[in-house]
Amino acid sequence: MQRHLAERYGRHPAVVGFQVDNEFGCHGTVRCYCPNCREAFRGWLRAKYGTIDALNAAWGTVFWSQTYRDFGEVELPHLTVAEANPSHLLDYYRFASDQVRAYNRFQVDLLRDNAPGRFITHNFMGFFTDLDPFALAEDLDFAAWDSYPLGFTDLMPLPQEEKVQWARTGHPDVAAFHHDLYRGVGRGRFWVMEQQPGPVNWAPHNPSPAPGMVRLWTWEAIAHGAEVVSYFRWRQAPFAQEQMHAGLNRPDFQPDVAFFEVQRVAEELSALPLPPAGCAPVALVYDSEAAWVFEIQPQGAEWNYLTLVFSFYSVLRRLGLDVDILKPGADLGGYGLVVVPSLPIVRKEALEALSQADGLVLVGPRSGSKTENFQIPPELPPGALQALLPLKVVRVESLPPGLLEEAEGPWGRFALGVWREWVETDLPPLLRFTDGGGILFRRGRYLYLAAWPSPELLFALCQSLAEEAGLHPRFLPEGLRLRRRGPLVFAFNYGPEVVEAPAPPGVRFLLGDRRIPPHDLAVWEET
Repeated sequence: MQRHLAERYGRHPAVVGFQVDNEFGCHGTVRCYCPNCREAFRGWLRAKYGTIDALNAAWGTVFWSQTYRDFGEVELPHLTVAEANPSHLLDYYRFASDQVRAYNRFQVDLLRDNAPGRFITHNFMGFFTDLDPFALAEDLDFAAWDSYPLGFTDLMPLPQEEKVQWARTGHPDVAAFHHDLYRGVGRGRFWVMEQQPGPVNWAPHNPSPAPGMVRLWTWEAIAHGAEVVSYFRWRQAPFAQEQMHAGLNRPDFQPDVAFFEVQRVAEELSALPLPPAGCAPVALVYDSEAAWVFEIQPQGAEWNYLTLVFSFYSVLRRLGLDVDILKPGADLGGYGLVVVPSLPIVRKEALEALSQADGLVLVGPRSGSKTENFQIPPELPPGALQALLPLKVVRVESLPPGLLEEAEGPWGRFALGVWREWVETDLPPLLRFTDGGGILFRRGRYLYLAAWPSPELLFALCQSLAEEAGLHPRFLPEGLRLRRRGPLVFAFNYGPEVVEAPAPPGVRFLLGDRRIPPHDLAVWEET
């Protein structure tokens, strides 16, 4: 079918590009456990390890008498009596992600042969870690993603009062996080292929966006560098599975609320020339493999990679800072501040990139805690990062809800939970638990955080580092967020009250003015 489509439409003058497939991995389709996948996995393991003895050593199969005599004995890590071998699981997650990438490449190759000069992209999903988007996008011209701020907010592990607070706007950092992620995935280029235009049908609860939010979401995507924002869908279908999913037009072909908001954006865009989107001053290192490691062995029910990453990102945004989200090993030159929420497997290219970073580098807990084969490093965590930070993590613990440890340092006192590490080092701690245990350590430009940070600690720490790096952080009101695109500064008000734009005196506003109404925005120019 793919070949027939490529041959028939590849050179059609009306076709400018192709979206390969739709939302790879949706509905649990990355990890399959059929006989075909079992045989393919065995072949993948043969190619990786060469011999069954090498696999046994890498997986530590001597434990629980798991030793294999032949690759043909390896089953899929599914429906095991007890928990599966973590190394087995991690390799299977890698294999499954590679299979999706291979399927994508198969379609891309057909299009490259039959549709010369046409772009090729794919629409990724939000808060989805079953596959590595950076690897898959290497075969695409740019990335795209599907933005549903209200649905994602309803599914996030937020306190109920926060879900209610942002029920009609979406959390102020949900869409922005994914714009920055998929801009990085797309090597500087991304589209929003599906923008939520009204209530959707798939979340536990599906409220209607507050008036003005579809316009705000559209402008926010553009501020983050989106080349295109398109809406799913044009008309609400009156039948089948998605008949409750709103569109720009109602089922009776009449325009819905979002139609007029999009029309307004089109008019505003025609009067506002957009400069290129440049690099941000802060880099955040993101790794899908880290999510797999912690999914396999969380060691605590509250430990979640995306939750940790999002907490770092949200604090940086609350400080008014722009963020580039990059894969491990990406060039970190030119960034005043680099944050690595957690990177359990530190490969050579990631270590080299961190060692060559220009700015301050903050590394979060459990970084360097595993080898590539999912074993504790022989030198103990943070493993290879000891070249930058001379310390050893000798014990860890996860803390149940309500069990908090008091910490104190130059920024005040904090109550910390979820995760704690015991560290041996000659470095003096910058932050301690009240029992004397160190939490934050520094050597030169590099800092290691040996606990799960509370929002208050993370805010104080990131503010201090941003000031040291000369990034001029500012404390924004809870619902206000900024994004720069060249000399243009965009301010987005997710909150229910009028807020004042943090613009210098005398600047020229290109959109809106200094007083930003609820669910509205302003744009001004700074030189």
